[in-house]
Amino acid sequence: MSLVPATLTLDRLPHKDVVHLTDIRARPHVFNIWERYRHRQAHWFVECVAESLGVFIYVYAGVGSNLGYVIGNIVGEPISSVLQIGFSYSLGILFALVTCASTSGGHFHPGFTISQVIYRGFPVKKACRYIVAQIFGAFIAALIVYVQWSVNIKATEAALISSGKFDTLMFTPSGVAGAFALYAPPGSNLGQVLLNEFVADFVIGLVIWACLDPTNFLVPPAAGPWVIALAYSMIIWGYSPVGVSANTARDLGGRFAALVIWGTPAAGGPYAAIAALTNIPATLVAGAVYEFVLTDSSRVIAPAQMDYIIGHLAHAKHSSIGASKPAYESELEKKSSLAPSASPSMSYKTDQKTKVEVEEA
Repeated sequence: MSLVPATLTLDRLPHKDVVHLTDIRARPHVFNIWERYRHRQAHWFVECVAESLGVFIYVYAGVGSNLGYVIGNIVGEPISSVLQIGFSYSLGILFALVTCASTSGGHFHPGFTISQVIYRGFPVKKACRYIVAQIFGAFIAALIVYVQWSVNIKATEAALISSGKFDTLMFTPSGVAGAFALYAPPGSNLGQVLLNEFVADFVIGLVIWACLDPTNFLVPPAAGPWVIALAYSMIIWGYSPVGVSANTARDLGGRFAALVIWGTPAAGGPYAAIAALTNIPATLVAGAVYEFVLTDSSRVIAPAQMDYIIGHLAHAKHSSIGASKPAYESELEKKSSLAPSASPSMSYKTDQKTKVEVEEA
């Protein structure tokens, strides 16, 4: 979840002394060696791990709660609810952003990654890596949840078989497999389900874009994860009974896990395409609406967002992420004179006239 634009002019930035972690706390030598390697050769891998781990966290949280809901209903001992599922997913999203967003930018959503390519110039090669990592994180999370719940799952499957309900219930939202892969409710009109999915995903996308708007004084960077998490909760509480996926990574990762566990009966039929793909165009449309209707370049950058942007730039300068010497560092050496700060860190001066190109994290 990055607020930093791909192109940034430093001449309007306020004076800001920054302090890096290395200025106040020495890390063991082995970590220093690893960081030097990671910043130049392995940063792409670390970012992918962060994306995968972030998706893992919220899928792990949501699938576990959903599994408790369906198993409890089948055995007649409710231990979860739609309310709890909504909170579980939202807390998982919150924890994912808090834990991993500072490393990868916190996409955790193929639709959002694709929208960043289209609207923000995010590198296509990097986007492909992100999407694979996101789906992989969901896949691993679903498999681990299955292992943790395996005794209960097998007992519930046996109960469904003995009652003759396995074939009619197992691969539906009310069945055990429905906690891992997403299925349309029996008898659903797929056109209605498609509309439900598109509108729900559009609303989520609009909220995400609002949180990323650096001129939005109502949502400082620290509040963004909370607002996004609540947006997902709202959609789950209000529209999941009709059928909501909201994230290609969650859907495909969970569905692949279900296919590994139960085979082709877990595929999901025509609804699988709706669940996996609808959120992508919905997120793109949300981005277009926000960019064309709700964005105004004349607005003022909020102070909290400015601190975030300066911190991001200072980190990129200090670590030289992705290259032995980033392009903007060379430009600074040629065109600007940076006054040193009291600490070993860099300072930004208001009279700097350098245009800095920063790859969006």
